[in-house]
Amino acid sequence: MYPLELTVNGRSCQVAVDFKTTLLEVLRDKLFITSPKVGCNTGDCGTCSVLLNGKLVRSCITNALSAQGKEIITVEGIAKAGELHPLQEAFHENYGAQCGFCTPGMILASKALLDENPKPTREEAKEALSGNLCRCTGYVKILDSVMAAAEKMGGPQGS
Repeated sequence: MYPLELTVNGRSCQVAVDFKTTLLEVLRDKLFITSPKVGCNTGDCGTCSVLLNGKLVRSCITNALSAQGKEIITVEGIAKAGELHPLQEAFHENYGAQCGFCTPGMILASKALLDENPKPTREEAKEALSGNLCRCTGYVKILDSVMAAAEKMGGPQGS
């Protein structure tokens, strides 16, 4: 076992892992953070997405030891002082979620997009979400939610 120190949603965490442990296993099984979901376990569906030092990663294929000393943000970590993040509000207001299984990954993929490009076009938002699969929707309400959040956060809505 190897010691792993990382910051998750602003909280310093120390756990012991073996060299094959994934970041998803650390989050769910050791830290009991369940928003990153076990979907495909091959990095294809996006349900396990988290932000690692601000970059969107698939935690199911990210070795936990590669996160040593880094900051991980899950969907729980984007709300501040009890207030929902504008993306969380927009997903709620625009019916961007149905069953909710993909929603944490969709929101974090959207956050990564808006952090890099606060004024995306609808096509740019589609591209940013292309690695996240949803079984319930046709993606229209999800894209509406991203564009509404971008507008709410100060970027004019793209075409």
